[in-house]
Amino acid sequence: MDDHHIIVPIGKIEAGEGSSGHDQPVINTDMEERFRNLMEEGDQARAVEALGTNRPPAKIQKAIFSLRDHECFIKYFEPRVASLGPIHHGNPKYQLGEKYKRRLTYEFVQGCGKSINLLYEEVEKEIKQLRECFEKEVTKKYDDKALAWMLFVDGCAILQYIFCAAKNKFVEFKIKDDSVTFAQQDLFLLENQVPYGLLKLLMSLSEKEELLRSSIQSYIRNVTYQQTEPELKKEERGPSHLLDLVRTTLLGIWPWRKKGGEDLDWQSCRNVQKLKAAGIRLKRNKKDSCLRNIRFTRQSRQFGFYPGYLWLPSITVDDSTGPKFMNLIAYEMCLDFENDFGITSYISFLHSLIDEANDVKDLRKTRVLLNFLGSDQEVADLFNAIGTDLVPNAEAYKDVKIQIQKYYENSWMTWMAQFLHNHFSSPWTIIAFLGVLLGLGITATQTWYAVDSPPGPCNDFFKLKLP
Repeated sequence: MDDHHIIVPIGKIEAGEGSSGHDQPVINTDMEERFRNLMEEGDQARAVEALGTNRPPAKIQKAIFSLRDHECFIKYFEPRVASLGPIHHGNPKYQLGEKYKRRLTYEFVQGCGKSINLLYEEVEKEIKQLRECFEKEVTKKYDDKALAWMLFVDGCAILQYIFCAAKNKFVEFKIKDDSVTFAQQDLFLLENQVPYGLLKLLMSLSEKEELLRSSIQSYIRNVTYQQTEPELKKEERGPSHLLDLVRTTLLGIWPWRKKGGEDLDWQSCRNVQKLKAAGIRLKRNKKDSCLRNIRFTRQSRQFGFYPGYLWLPSITVDDSTGPKFMNLIAYEMCLDFENDFGITSYISFLHSLIDEANDVKDLRKTRVLLNFLGSDQEVADLFNAIGTDLVPNAEAYKDVKIQIQKYYENSWMTWMAQFLHNHFSSPWTIIAFLGVLLGLGITATQTWYAVDSPPGPCNDFFKLKLP
């Protein structure tokens, strides 16, 4: 007997399948379904790729397993007060959040000017399109009515929450401050998103449509610490959800484009202390806080001690920073989201600058970083954690990196800056050095006068006294 044979999955043979009384190997129906699904997925992927820039937006889905299954990061993806959308719906630990959502929904309906029946029916009419905004796996256990009701309550609650936050009205509803704060973080979790089209639909049905729209704009500016909201390009379809709106507000609408030119040999390990020792000063970009706006300039004065300036947008670090950026990174890592990894690239760049507490201290001194989290070491630990193992866009900040690399390659300038940094890094060493110079100058002057001073009357007087 041949020792080498092929094992073929055997399925049930229906009546009439046998031939001449011999069992025949058949591919079971499970395998046929797998083959069909694989080919259908491939066809769908090709169709999406053919659309180019017109491809549909990323679907709402769970965070990628490499982030979600990390023991240090799982806390960033779990809601703290309220589940929104289908992914965490029904979890018993969010019962208090369900109570808050129902109260907020009631207030939204009361101020809407339309009946709750009409509002729900409008959502139910669009449920097919709304379902398409989610990955199939996360909605499959909900029929259309259950999903429509869930999205109706969540959409109304979100809009009313943002309106109350903008108008500071939570006291009227007796919602505690800690729940308000945690709920804000829950709004921007990847797994807690609802389609922005749902929010637009509900706003369009309300008498307070303009107030609701303006409250979203002011709320997002407050959350992102941005002064202005970016204007969408004409061809832009608008945000997919609130997390997408936060990303656009932080980055602006213009992605990095691939540039030709020099190859980059970037040393990513140069933290603030090493840049400072090389004569590069940090500066806060006061005019534009867009996270793409990082630049490097050279000092125009010939005799300046610090000929290089690294200009950085300001960032406020607090308890929401970790969850916010980790969910933005997870969003950029979604397999169906075509993007330039703007947030990932920014965090990666910041991670290269921050290695220890002293780096955070220097960023604070220049007001590039505002620390509301805790100690400088806590901030350093945060960025060292969320910045690990990221793959940034190679074009991100490429010009800045090339200019810094060229600056380092100027050995004379770097040596001079390091000498000044090592020996004159504090005002006391400068004062001591000037004191030494002054002392040496006085001593040299005294010596010169003693040796080379011209003879005077006193010299003649002493000469007369000599025997």
